[in-house]
Amino acid sequence: MTVPYRKHDAKAYAREHFRGVWAATATPFAEDLSLDEAGLRRNLRHWIRDLELGGLFVSGKQGEFFSMSVAERKRTFELAVEEAAGRCGIVTSCSDTHLDVVLELARHSQAIGADYIVVHSPVLHFHHRPDETVYEYYRHLSEQLDIGIALWNHPDCGYVMSPQLCARIAELPNIVAIKYSVDRALYRELTALAGDKILVSTASEEDWLDNIIELGWRLYLCSTPPFLLQTKVDRRINEYTRLAFEGRHAEARAVRDSLEPARQAFRSARPSGTPQACTKYWLELLGQAGGPVRRPLLNLSEAEKAATREAFARSGLRLA
Repeated sequence: MTVPYRKHDAKAYAREHFRGVWAATATPFAEDLSLDEAGLRRNLRHWIRDLELGGLFVSGKQGEFFSMSVAERKRTFELAVEEAAGRCGIVTSCSDTHLDVVLELARHSQAIGADYIVVHSPVLHFHHRPDETVYEYYRHLSEQLDIGIALWNHPDCGYVMSPQLCARIAELPNIVAIKYSVDRALYRELTALAGDKILVSTASEEDWLDNIIELGWRLYLCSTPPFLLQTKVDRRINEYTRLAFEGRHAEARAVRDSLEPARQAFRSARPSGTPQACTKYWLELLGQAGGPVRRPLLNLSEAEKAATREAFARSGLRLA
């Protein structure tokens, strides 16, 4: 299998297909910390078939890629593509500090038929003016690969890419989107500068509706709320997204606002030091596969689990 478009058609293909609500997946591990393939398949089927998400972002930071081997990361990509089977999009996280690993994961993604890849901006030490280094990094990736590439920038890499730098990179032929985890003023500026060349998005579900209405966005890329704050019978993020896309903004706001108790409940349960563990335990409360996290992350204490159960009980999410 290969990607369903030619390199120079990647932007047009993404504008038509890279849209809607995309979630950043968690990776379930068994108690012996091996990859829980059966649990991941069950989760994927729920997210794809029951929640009907637009797409999945596989094995990113929420998915603990930093604690997984290259072989394990490839396997999660394969499972996602198999389970999606064209019913939803798949973007694979190929981020790594080693460029050869990025390229190996990206080429594997191309070969198995993933729709796009995400590559985090490189972690740079002792840099004060990183623009040329970052541009050349993405230029090289664009030159080497045919698959559509989504940028990803977050202050934890040591710097924030300016809207001007992002717009320059957006000129490259198969750069199709960006997950821009920055202040709203910056992603608003980038949307104005290059919104006709790449799809601009950010991870905040709380801002998603306003970004649809005010900035004309059609892609939420992405974090965990689409599967943590939705169930088979309670898909309010999907619902307010649909209403907003249809121009029914007042109805969309009412649905969006009705989720606030669930947002507050999850925020109140999430310890600052171990967010992935909280995500996984919340998944288990929803009836999905979670399991432990791998080192260096910390698992929840019994007291933290009790607090999470209490928060879940007051979230207002409908399970049946």
